[in-house]
Amino acid sequence: MLQLGLALHVRNTALDAAAEGARIAALADAGLAEGEQRTRDLLRTALSPGYARQVSSAYRDLAGTRTVEVTVVLPLPVIGLVGLERGLEVRGHAAVEALD
Repeated sequence: MLQLGLALHVRNTALDAAAEGARIAALADAGLAEGEQRTRDLLRTALSPGYARQVSSAYRDLAGTRTVEVTVVLPLPVIGLVGLERGLEVRGHAAVEALD
């Protein structure tokens, strides 16, 4: 039961970090690199550096709206924080801020 709770904690933390990174990247004065870096910083602080290795981002079109998508691929913890490499994938999204 504790291990399931830890796996859910890791997933939710990674999802929150990806969403925050997408929000940063979507700002008018920022870009994809800033969003990826923010995501990595949050993962390193909240989990460990090993969970911040595979972070990517891209601009996407979602229902006619330009968005940023930040993707994090990380281990699925099976025994403590040790687990299956590339066992989890989460994505965060944010609408791109328009320049007026």
